[in-house]
Amino acid sequence: METKVDEIADGIYRLSTHIDEANFCFNQFLIDAEEPLLFHTGLRGFFPLVSEAAATVVAPERLRWISFGHYEADECGAMNEWLAIAPKAEVAHTQMGVMVSVMDQADRPPRGLTDGEVLDLGGKQVRHLTTPHVPHGWDAGLLFEETTGTLFAGDLFAAYGEWPPTTDGDIVAPATEGDRADGATALTPETGVTVRRLADLAPTTLAIMHGPAYTGDGPAALRALADDYDARLRAAIAP
Repeated sequence: METKVDEIADGIYRLSTHIDEANFCFNQFLIDAEEPLLFHTGLRGFFPLVSEAAATVVAPERLRWISFGHYEADECGAMNEWLAIAPKAEVAHTQMGVMVSVMDQADRPPRGLTDGEVLDLGGKQVRHLTTPHVPHGWDAGLLFEETTGTLFAGDLFAAYGEWPPTTDGDIVAPATEGDRADGATALTPETGVTVRRLADLAPTTLAIMHGPAYTGDGPAALRALADDYDARLRAAIAP
């Protein structure tokens, strides 16, 4: 295995590890700023690979913020390994996530973020979006980097396969095909509503955890995904 590093937007880097056996990639995203932020830590077993890759962009001990979409091993499994090598780093996650999991599991006290709260990283700023059960997890939340228009979309648009770092091609069909097969998304009456709220941010880049970074029409892709979720939910509850 290797972790590849690619800049997907100005000062934002995709750290990607493809697992051949699963035909699935795992991505972390590093924001290079005065206060660097890592979105997703990777699995604990990936830490040597991911930290080595991250060090080509930012010295790991400079890391100031660690965040992730929801409490799950591939999102935050190496959280404490990162805290150990970055003495000033602080975990920032949804208030719900901090309350139900992170305050117990993190080796240093985490920071609970409110919906819409902004972290000024110095040269970059990220807005926290609380998104319960989108794509899954009661504690779910995403980040939007406002200076580049990058939405850290977590598990939204997850798709099997080995992908280039970026694409402007179709990301909706591969994502819906995979999701219909594995049922990863929690379909509720609020799922489509929440995804359309993300579209309203007008992101120019979608930083996807399991797939390429998308540089096409982000709002259109998000609305198409929301439409698919709504259609599946209607079909599931139809008499």
